[in-house]
Amino acid sequence: MANNLTGGYGLRPIGITGSGPNSTGLTKYEIASDYTTAIYSGGIVVPASTGTIIITDQAIAPLGVFAGVEFVDSGTKKTTFKNYWPGSNNVSVDTNFPIKAFVYDNPSQLYVVAADGTNTDRATALADVFANCDMASVNNGSTNTGQSTDLLDISAAATTNTLDVRIVGLFEDEANSDYSALGHQYIVRLNHHFNTGMGAAVGTFATTGI
Repeated sequence: MANNLTGGYGLRPIGITGSGPNSTGLTKYEIASDYTTAIYSGGIVVPASTGTIIITDQAIAPLGVFAGVEFVDSGTKKTTFKNYWPGSNNVSVDTNFPIKAFVYDNPSQLYVVAADGTNTDRATALADVFANCDMASVNNGSTNTGQSTDLLDISAAATTNTLDVRIVGLFEDEANSDYSALGHQYIVRLNHHFNTGMGAAVGTFATTGI
């Protein structure tokens, strides 16, 4: 049978590893006022050497998953909240105020993500657990909802340690439990998280900060 899910939604926080409480807490960072690239809710963001966050498909240490943005509109002079950053060419920002980006940045955060491909059955899907995997696309999304449409590239699951995420389990969802169809889901965590002390700014791997 087909799954209810027919597309992706990026990464959704669902818990943390271990038995600690999960607050799905956010940390505030900044986006440069001239950053033209859209960042959708559920997309993986990385730190830049400018002290701001960006989105990239490079295999580097991620900072976390984007949740939303706050800025002052240059026309209305009012604080505006969006669950995605449209890019500086598509929004009016008062540059006298910072653009505040909110990120799920706990290195122990777990996420649920939809797969872009199929498996034979639950047993073959279970065999993907503990493998690493890339996202099939980076920063695709809907301007209507602000939500990422990124999917997990499940056919590329491997031991390669530079891939985006580590698969830690199957996400049990009765409406999307057909592992032979697109839309079955996995629980993952980010690999080489910047806040574990293993990451550096865009373009490098290092144990130091920016």
